[in-house]
Amino acid sequence: MNETYKLSPGEKAFRIINALLLILLCLTIILPFLNVIALAFNEGKDAEQGGIYFLPRALSLENFEELFSSGNIMQAFFISMFRTVIGTVASVIFTAMAAYALKSRTMPGVKLFTMAIFFTMLFNGGLIPYYILLKDIHLTNSIWVYIIPSLYSVWNILIMRTFFQQISGSLEEAARIDGYNDFAIFWRIIMPLSKPVVAVISLFNAVSHWNDWFTGAFFVRNADLRPLSTLLQEMLTRQESLKRLLTNMASGANLDMLDRMHVTGNSLKMATIVIVVTPIIMIYPFIQKFFAKGVMIGSLKE
Repeated sequence: MNETYKLSPGEKAFRIINALLLILLCLTIILPFLNVIALAFNEGKDAEQGGIYFLPRALSLENFEELFSSGNIMQAFFISMFRTVIGTVASVIFTAMAAYALKSRTMPGVKLFTMAIFFTMLFNGGLIPYYILLKDIHLTNSIWVYIIPSLYSVWNILIMRTFFQQISGSLEEAARIDGYNDFAIFWRIIMPLSKPVVAVISLFNAVSHWNDWFTGAFFVRNADLRPLSTLLQEMLTRQESLKRLLTNMASGANLDMLDRMHVTGNSLKMATIVIVVTPIIMIYPFIQKFFAKGVMIGSLKE
């Protein structure tokens, strides 16, 4: 006979406190983002007066109109989409191949290769040698500078290797008996069983590609090859510089021009955050279930 389990007063208090803490944690994440949205859709000059929290006081689309006024913003958007899609797919494939090789216990020198790869996480040559290397292999001022240097991440390789090691070796042995080679085992057995870790690594790579403005700013001179994040960062910098210049040159005409500016650097910053974050928010719900499994990689050992 099943009996309804009754919670003790201590357990009830713990659950209530736990729920309140979780609600508080959710509010600390949601409320600042609502404030960003309110400021992005509010007139910039009005927002400087303060008092805007979760709803815009003077609803305006001028911040987004200013961002999209650039003639090459759509070109920058397609560059960002290209590097995000191609870069993420290529990085996941090559990273998975490297991880599958390193998880082998019979490959000669596997420990040496692992240590050599791990060493690159601790030390690097610096920015100037890195730029010289990219220039010598003709990657600077090229769209491939966004993709080829980021094909591998040591951290992602180690994560995928850990996940592959948890897959039962008997599956590979059975496949070899059936005549499968390593390539067939990788594509037909390992990868289909690795959807959680593939989802996690894909999300990490996609966010990194989409948000990266540094590469376009320092390694690409052609304005037609600038990604969206770099273009928005440059527009934001120009807006801040213009405001600072007009403020320092305190003549009557400049002050009048400053008063007529309804778009401010801070309002542009909020609009930029909304534009950059929106695609990631739209994609995340579709891979959430895989991501929840993937973040537990390595936490359990059989």
